[in-house]
Amino acid sequence: MATTIEQQVPTGFRANLTSKFGALGNARYRRYWLGSLASVGAIQMAFMAQNWLMVDSLGGTPQQLGFLGAATAVPTILVNMFGGVLADRVDRRMLIMSVSAASSLLLLLLAILDATNTIQIWHLVAIASAQGLVMGFDGPVRSSFFPLLIERKHMMSAVALGSVMWQFSRLVTPIAGGLLITHGGTESVFFVGVVGWVSMLLVMISLRISSPPPDKSRNVVEDIVEGVRFILARRDFILLIGLTYSTHFFGMQYLQLMPLFAQRFGRDADGYGILLSALGLGALTGTVVVSRIRRHPRVGYIMLSGSLVFTVMVMAFAFAPSFYMALVFLYIGGLANTIFFVVAMTVLQLRVPEQMRGRVMGMYTITFSLIPLGGLMGGTIASIYNERIAIAIGAAILAAIFVLVGITQPAIRSLNGTQLEEV
Repeated sequence: MATTIEQQVPTGFRANLTSKFGALGNARYRRYWLGSLASVGAIQMAFMAQNWLMVDSLGGTPQQLGFLGAATAVPTILVNMFGGVLADRVDRRMLIMSVSAASSLLLLLLAILDATNTIQIWHLVAIASAQGLVMGFDGPVRSSFFPLLIERKHMMSAVALGSVMWQFSRLVTPIAGGLLITHGGTESVFFVGVVGWVSMLLVMISLRISSPPPDKSRNVVEDIVEGVRFILARRDFILLIGLTYSTHFFGMQYLQLMPLFAQRFGRDADGYGILLSALGLGALTGTVVVSRIRRHPRVGYIMLSGSLVFTVMVMAFAFAPSFYMALVFLYIGGLANTIFFVVAMTVLQLRVPEQMRGRVMGMYTITFSLIPLGGLMGGTIASIYNERIAIAIGAAILAAIFVLVGITQPAIRSLNGTQLEEV
């Protein structure tokens, strides 16, 4: 089956893709990447529309906005570890198909409730919780599935392309979502999200690949314990995962609170979308930059420096005097932050054995749930003071963490880009 698929692409074209884009030269990975792009767009559209619906239509407070994020985050965190173990024990393709189908149905329910004007805050929170439960399986299984489609030499390329996918989606989706909300209401965004997840489901149905046979002699608890012990035995893993957790929790609270900043600048849903897109454009640029410096012998220093620039930009955004200055700060921040994430993800993907990848990435992908959970803290602080103070406090804490790690941890400072693929 794989040979037949590859033969459908002209040899010269395939060779050109492989030489320039690495993993994209693989037809199966290319199809998976496009399906993932559709589903990632669905995730980001749903996130944007739910937050705007809470603030604009349902009159939610900053704290309620934070609770909406937590409703998604808590189930995801609770399931992530189990999801990682499951990714190592079942057919990963079937698991992604199940996640895609469930996500489609949840967004369809949300769209119908919104379109019929029967939606209430508790509906939004309940569906967000169910989405969080489903997404707890999504992150680990995606992270452990795509390496099955490519050769090891294309791992860095695949990680970078994964970042391109997310960042391109973060660039285009918010603008499209803002326009859809303005002209068709939030329900139109949810219906488009259904299409995105159905597209991913169809792609996975078309892929014919099975996961390596799992070791069923061990139980789930033993597998989780083994995964935790594996991480704890590696200082670089502890530090990279810990820094990623900190970045999402303290440094990216503004994503959950962004509707409040849009309103502060006197903007509607389209302005909200433009703010998010500026961040995505910066992150997309950062992916291009990291592709040029990823083999630098002092990539560890570059990574830490990028993270510090990110914290400065977040604080600058918090007190931006105008909408357009806010866009500039978000762009630079997105660029700087991407350098850290791509390098960290690459180190983990390359240095984790195949049979452990699902469990390790299960722990790693908890990080994405910490954004809305951090938003709960930010929303609480914003309710007492304002959203600017909330964001600035988080950024200051994150800056202190990175400075401390940079000074005291040579395992991170000494990361050498020329040696990443050799370990």
